[in-house]
Amino acid sequence: MFSNPHELWSKRTLTRGFHPVFMVFSLALLVVVLSISGLAQGTSSPAQTKAPEQQAPDSQQAPPAAGGPGGDIGPVAIPKKKETPPEPAPPKVKNPEGMPDYSLRVDVPVVNVDVTVRSDKGDFIPGLKKENFRVLEDGVPQNVSNFTQSEAPITAVLLVEFASTNYSFIYDMLNNAYGFASALKQQDWAALISYDMKPQIVVDFTQDKKALLGGINSLRIPMFSETNLFDALYDTLDRLERIEGRKYIILISTGCDSFSKLTFDQLMKKLKATRDTTIYAVSIGQALRLYAESRGIVRALHCTGGVQFEEGAAQLDFLQADNQMSTFAKMTGGKAYFPRFEGQLREIIPDIGASIRNQYSLAYRSSNPKLDGTYRKIKVEVVGPDGSPLRINLNGKKTKYQIIAREGYTAKHTVE
Repeated sequence: MFSNPHELWSKRTLTRGFHPVFMVFSLALLVVVLSISGLAQGTSSPAQTKAPEQQAPDSQQAPPAAGGPGGDIGPVAIPKKKETPPEPAPPKVKNPEGMPDYSLRVDVPVVNVDVTVRSDKGDFIPGLKKENFRVLEDGVPQNVSNFTQSEAPITAVLLVEFASTNYSFIYDMLNNAYGFASALKQQDWAALISYDMKPQIVVDFTQDKKALLGGINSLRIPMFSETNLFDALYDTLDRLERIEGRKYIILISTGCDSFSKLTFDQLMKKLKATRDTTIYAVSIGQALRLYAESRGIVRALHCTGGVQFEEGAAQLDFLQADNQMSTFAKMTGGKAYFPRFEGQLREIIPDIGASIRNQYSLAYRSSNPKLDGTYRKIKVEVVGPDGSPLRINLNGKKTKYQIIAREGYTAKHTVE
């Protein structure tokens, strides 16, 4: 007996040799094994040959830098755009140390001041030079940049009171209006506005003296007894703002106001804001007022549109009217006249014409650049070379003189 099978198998083979059946079986098994091995090699070779074909497109792919999309047969070649270098940044200008980065532009408007220098007899004093004028704004000296003296054409509005209050008032108004219109020159522009309850343009601006005289002649029958002076003057000032250059208002009125919609303070604010308009005020009815005062019947003249039962109150109304006329003229650099006799009209009209046509025109840029809408006072002085008040001699004698100029102006506001 053999304890190990493998040992038994080996001994039988060595001693007895190979059995024929066993040999046939072995050959058949060898053929089967060889056939299976050949089939396995046949099926694996196509896979091995196709693998390189699948990897070929990967090897032909272009890098991203070539630009262009990929297709079925490979990448589509598109030339890559040339990269232009960026523009250099503009050089930065460095401000001095301590200065912030901002720009500032200040537009200081030109202030025009018309000045009339007259002797104590009312004569215009010519021959003054730019160096003889010193302009102070709120007490600060200003640099006068422009200075002229010439007799130029005028642009004026005749603003006349035409109400059914008293025929004597209308008579004085017509005489003053006729006198001024007759003194106009060929190159002058003038308009006529009358007012009672409201202003009415009788003649628009014209150089035709006959048309102006015809408009005055049409003022014969008034309609209302109210005299709304504040409304009429405010409206006239507002209309003249649209006209460039120097303008003048010849106000021929009693100075009385019945019941204007605007108050005196509102009108004063408008006057302060007015730059290039000068008012010359001529009061009417002074002779009748003197007669009424001597008889104690001033209350019958109806200055404010109603009946005053107290004589003292009626006189105060007229005194207030005179003060208003003076204020209008003084605020704008003009002059107020209060003729008591008809003969004085012959002096008033030429005096107004001389004052308008013979003026010194000064211009300066304010040293205060703030556009805050504040009112700034103006004072004009006539000085000598040493800065002291100028001494003027006429006909070898020292002459006193009067300087007539506007008292101030209202600075522009930033929203304007």
